Amino acid sequence: RRGWGSPCRSVYGGFVKWEMGVKEDGTDSKAHQVAKADHWPDLHALILVVSDEKKKVSSSGGMKISVETSELLAHRAKAVVPPRVKDMETAIQKKDFESFAKITMQESNSFHATCLDTYPPIFYLNDTSKAVINTVHELNSKAGEAVAAYTFDAGPNAVVYTLTKHLPHVARSLALAFPPAKAGDWEGHITDASLRKEVLKKGAMEGEDR
Repeated sequence: RRGWGSPCRSVYGGFVKWEMGVKEDGTDSKAHQVAKADHWPDLHALILVVSDEKKKVSSSGGMKISVETSELLAHRAKAVVPPRVKDMETAIQKKDFESFAKITMQESNSFHATCLDTYPPIFYLNDTSKAVINTVHELNSKAGEAVAAYTFDAGPNAVVYTLTKHLPHVARSLALAFPPAKAGDWEGHITDASLRKEVLKKGAMEGEDR
């Protein structure tokens, strides 16, 4: 790692773990591949663009303030993150979506709790972000299992993970919960043509209005 840490995770493809390391100069803070990109082809990521506005607090700036003021951040780094990382590696290796989904959402929530614990507090999520969270939990509750999992970085936009068998239903549900600004603009709302076709086909099968 040199400078900003996140890019080190992009050196490899697939699933990558970033080791924190212990050296002050960061030379042992490295990334390594947990699983190759083709390890879990059944896993999909939906990107929900909630806002394209510039953040009031940058990722690096926010982290600096959190390190200086949040007691929760120190607790997370010591007691919460290490066991969750191990559990996540196991979930990925076993392709265990139920565990993967739970850890993903818990980690996202915990990160943003740290942002709130920062002084002054940092608000990356907006009302639509929170509505996405509620929608995903409602989907999972109705299904009786995890069919989707959200995660938010330092910003309001969501990444929602799901499996191939749930993809049309999850995408359709999210599209209906957060409709396009222009009624009927599915092409602009779901940019992937093949997914859009599956979503609309599923809507027709369920007797829903397009």
